Amino acid sequence: MKSTRHTVGFSAALAVVLASGGCTSNPFAPDPFDKDTIISPEQVRSINALMIERYARQEPAADPGAALAEARERFAAMETMDLSIDDARVAALENNLGLSATLLSPTIAAQRVSGEEAKFEAAFTLAASWNETDDAVASSLDSSQSRFQNVTPGVTIPLYTGGQISVTAPFSRFETDNSFSTLNPAYTSDVNISLSQNLLRGAGRRVATHSIRIAEYDRQISESQSKLEVIRVLADVDRAYWRLYASVQALAVVEQQYRVAVDQLESAQRKERGGAGTEVDIVRAQSGVADRVEQIISAQNAVELNERALKGMMNIPGLDVDSTTRLVVGSVPDPVEYAFDEAELVAAAIDNRMELMELELQLAQDAATIAFAENDKLPLLAMQYTYRINGLGSSLDNSIDTLGRNNFEDWSIGVNAEIPLGNEQRKSTLAQSILARLQRLSTRDARRQAIRQEVYDATTNLSSTWNRILASRESVVLSARVLEAERRQFDAGLRTSRDVLDADTRLAEAQLAEIRALVDYQIAQIDLAVSTGTLLGQAKVDWSPREPADLSPAMEGVPRYRPASGIFVD
Repeated sequence: MKSTRHTVGFSAALAVVLASGGCTSNPFAPDPFDKDTIISPEQVRSINALMIERYARQEPAADPGAALAEARERFAAMETMDLSIDDARVAALENNLGLSATLLSPTIAAQRVSGEEAKFEAAFTLAASWNETDDAVASSLDSSQSRFQNVTPGVTIPLYTGGQISVTAPFSRFETDNSFSTLNPAYTSDVNISLSQNLLRGAGRRVATHSIRIAEYDRQISESQSKLEVIRVLADVDRAYWRLYASVQALAVVEQQYRVAVDQLESAQRKERGGAGTEVDIVRAQSGVADRVEQIISAQNAVELNERALKGMMNIPGLDVDSTTRLVVGSVPDPVEYAFDEAELVAAAIDNRMELMELELQLAQDAATIAFAENDKLPLLAMQYTYRINGLGSSLDNSIDTLGRNNFEDWSIGVNAEIPLGNEQRKSTLAQSILARLQRLSTRDARRQAIRQEVYDATTNLSSTWNRILASRESVVLSARVLEAERRQFDAGLRTSRDVLDADTRLAEAQLAEIRALVDYQIAQIDLAVSTGTLLGQAKVDWSPREPADLSPAMEGVPRYRPASGIFVD
């Protein structure tokens, strides 16, 4: 009978082990489920070549004139969408994929803070055991067979001082075959109150809450980095918008050149029919028309590339990077001359730049780490105090009655100490923390110097770009006058088609220079706002970390654990 009972107990324990490891797994051998192979070695190690013929087809040769005409009218039938720079900013903040991921970082960091704060939450504990003995004894005063059942519920409360209070209420039942036992079975019920407190290492609120402080610094650093990413995205969107504006305006200039070349060709043909022109003038004009078509194709390509870049940043549904909708830029540059106080701009940059804010937070984190390392270098000295009320009876009710009368109580107090011999490891950790802070202090000084340089460079670029706008506008006016003069000279027979087309080319170059100067002036203002850390205020943008309303999409594809069966399921 005893053997059967012991066999049943062992079988039950083995069943618990098997269930905890999965009902189908062997606890003594590896299982293929332990490895989750996603890709095969061939997918990683093989090198694939691009076979263009697999993805494209060769088109038959077309008439060059028709092909040029079709290319020139490439944007004619496309849908359009009006877009202001404010619309582009809003779309980028709402839909930009990279920014969406970045804005989750402060939320994740905030959850880490909550997790660190939760280490001071009280915990309910429960321990239970069943013990049966069957010993060979040499005296009838000793018990041969006995049974002992014990259940110990309790509450553990961590303290912000670096200690811990534990309250337990164990109760047990003991039965034996010893005929001399006074109570058989005997029931006990106790109340234990224990206090454990570190006195040197690990003592004090600042030390106990160190991990919370570090997590909070990380949260603030994450928010600083996220704000910096918001600024970067807005700056990139603004720059992309103005680059698109420049390419659209450049396309308009080369289309204007094309019309001038066509007009010149028609003028040369009229003169030739009237007997006042030459065939070579017609050929020169035809060559000019062909050159302008090539320029239109290149300008269209630049527009398409800049549109695609801006579409990718905005990520508007239905306006993907492969959409054929043309973006019609509605905002235009409005340059104004500014006179700057560079010293005030530098002071504003020092106050507003998130890179410096991040460094200041890291320095505060270093200081907290140094203080923690200094405490960790101390000897370990801990005090333990326990107060116990005991209850005993022939039944559980009698035991609890005895406990309530508080006739039996005891207490104990003790101290544990641990003093490292040498303590070099903790001294080295402290030295590393101090050196890391010194290194970061040097980095802060270098960063401040770099910020000053960025501000001065931005103001210099802004001033010089304003002068470029004035110079290019004057050049456009004079080049337009030269073109009109060349046309009149051509009509009078004093100039050739080449002279007219060269004058038109110089006018186009002056117009393109003005466009570049205007766009560079807008980008210089963006660079100045970025260098001073005021781009969000300039763009009138408020932001906050993203709060996921539902975490269920993130759990798709994550294996879930079934406690009943002890296995993971997809």
